[in-house]
Amino acid sequence: MQNDRLKNYFHLHLIVFIWGFTAILGKLISIEALPLVWYRMFLASLFIGAFMLFRRQNIMVNKRILLSMLGVGVIIALHWVTFFEAIKMSNVSITLATMATGSFFTAFLEPLWYKRKLVWYEVVFGCFVVLGLYLIFIGDMTYSGGIGVALISSFLASLFTIINGRLIREQPPSVIGFYELLGGFVFLSLFMFFMNSFSWEGIILSSTDWLYMLILASICTAYAFISSVKVMRFVSPYTVMLTINLEPVYGILLALVIFGESEKMNSYFYLGALVIISTVIANGVIKNKKGSLMKS
Repeated sequence: MQNDRLKNYFHLHLIVFIWGFTAILGKLISIEALPLVWYRMFLASLFIGAFMLFRRQNIMVNKRILLSMLGVGVIIALHWVTFFEAIKMSNVSITLATMATGSFFTAFLEPLWYKRKLVWYEVVFGCFVVLGLYLIFIGDMTYSGGIGVALISSFLASLFTIINGRLIREQPPSVIGFYELLGGFVFLSLFMFFMNSFSWEGIILSSTDWLYMLILASICTAYAFISSVKVMRFVSPYTVMLTINLEPVYGILLALVIFGESEKMNSYFYLGALVIISTVIANGVIKNKKGSLMKS
């Protein structure tokens, strides 16, 4: 039993490491953010669809659930487009540090969505997150555009996570992932068509790009999505929460190793990133303690 728990714990760290590597792939792939996400959602939906077909899993859902999942797919598509665009406008470190502000947006969005009162310590932690972001911003004003786009991406990530919190009670994760990715792909296809931004030159991938794209769609998207849900059945929510907070740490360290000088930032950045990540972890610790008290 202990060995199984340890195995799943290391598996969780592997998944979070893979999520951190997603930003690296986004910078390595040469095409623009929009066609990049278009490819990612199409290929990932194929991989998940093949997985469900292999498992002979039923994919039939009612119209209300289907429309909800397709709608969330649009939000995910916009989140990923802004995420990769932020990386291309700034760098991996700036984008991942800014994405950690998701807890700030969630502190205000979750009470609205679930119709509950604001939690005072979430608001306080949100203020610390803003402070950390301010330190990053003043550290190098040349990245202000990338920070702004990353903030939009962070907001969208919080939004679709909150909505999925309800959908997961009604449908298996693989079904949700399949329809959301498919919905995002259809949305981006229509957008590119009607905006006349669909060109063969813009979507042609080199052999290296194809390798990175297949890794992104299969391992970093389809595999990580399904595996993360499976692991959460064996590892405590507290452990999951704290481990996921290491995603920007893994990503920033990977970026420093792979890209070198282009990812090195000034002391303001690292101080701001430390404030943000420490705040997110502290939030997880408090939530776990409050949850333990309610159960006892």
